[in-house]
Amino acid sequence: MEIIVNIDVMMAKRKISAGELAERIGITPANLSILKNGKAKAIRFSTLIALCRELNCQPGDILEYKE
Repeated sequence: MEIIVNIDVMMAKRKISAGELAERIGITPANLSILKNGKAKAIRFSTLIALCRELNCQPGDILEYKE
């Protein structure tokens, strides 16, 4: 069981760079990279809200559960 993080997919659909997205949501590019690569152990709701706002999507578009 795992959680798949699809931030990179949403970024490609919205044609936004990692640096620009990180700046818009107020986190470092390094922390965004950790999220994108699925290496994060947790995500703050405030960060998830900012991602959804900037990518114009729902949390389910970013996070996916796989068995």
